[in-house]
Amino acid sequence: MDVLRLHGAGDIRLHTEAEPVPGPNEELVRMTAVGLCGSDLHWFEDGGIGADRVQEPFVLGHEMGGVIAGGDRDGERVVVEPANPCGDCDACMGGNNNLCQRVEFCGHYPTAGGLSTLIAWPRHLLLPVPDSITGDEVALLEPLGIALHAIDLSKFEVGMTAGVYGCGPIGLFLIRVLRAAGAGRIHATDPLPHRRKAASASGADEVRHTDTGGQPEGVDSWGPVDVAFDASGEDAAIETALRTVRTGGRVVIVGIPPGDRSSFPASLARERGLTIVLSRRMKAHHMHRAIELVDRGTVDLDELITARFPISEGPRAFDQLVVRAGLKIVINPSA
Repeated sequence: MDVLRLHGAGDIRLHTEAEPVPGPNEELVRMTAVGLCGSDLHWFEDGGIGADRVQEPFVLGHEMGGVIAGGDRDGERVVVEPANPCGDCDACMGGNNNLCQRVEFCGHYPTAGGLSTLIAWPRHLLLPVPDSITGDEVALLEPLGIALHAIDLSKFEVGMTAGVYGCGPIGLFLIRVLRAAGAGRIHATDPLPHRRKAASASGADEVRHTDTGGQPEGVDSWGPVDVAFDASGEDAAIETALRTVRTGGRVVIVGIPPGDRSSFPASLARERGLTIVLSRRMKAHHMHRAIELVDRGTVDLDELITARFPISEGPRAFDQLVVRAGLKIVINPSA
């Protein structure tokens, strides 16, 4: 079978390997769609995320779906829940399985991800996909779940105003969910014209240009928002959130920073009594919620996938990811 392995920063190669053998309580899944995201970009550009580094060639990919191959669920279309938490640590027992320190997470070293023709994964983490979610859209359910978790952390309520700073796929899902959930006014910023256009199409009321590393023009004169989200990982976006959220408001940091450090004007946050929350992945129920929201037509997945590549062209897909071309890039491992 075909496998894409990351050997180090900027070095991803196609391999031919033996098919995996599913263990007890596992199923074999033929991968049909794997989305590339910001964390994959960090692994590719930096050779790691935070203290976790590439130590030997491994497989990226955690936004994924496919078809079960064999067994009593043969032929069933599924989305893969990429997190396999231990289930018995303090975090898991407290309902925070997304914070489990013993989790096996697809595409985060050393656990292999989905950029291969076939994977073996626990059957209880393979969730059936309704016919309403077609083709490659299955790869968008995981980032939608990430957005749902971040909005839960913000304590958003109907009628609240929101700011979304960074309009990559996660930012666009934040906008779409906030709009569907009854947000008042939604402000958004991004340096890239095609992402600003997508933010408007996703439901943002006001979308402004911001230079990378800078602040949008007139940021201090904007009306305050009730909740604000950094969806870029850049210090400038965090500062925009601090400047635009109301006194006593909440800022949720969703983005992963380059170099594993974030900074912001402490006096600005302190004097306004802001609550700053960091969001990590999603909890177990968010994937189920994502499926339900799309199945009901509450959140639309249309037009977010702007490029598709066979696994043989994986290196070219990552080149496109680096330059932030388009919106969501999907690799089709079994095409």
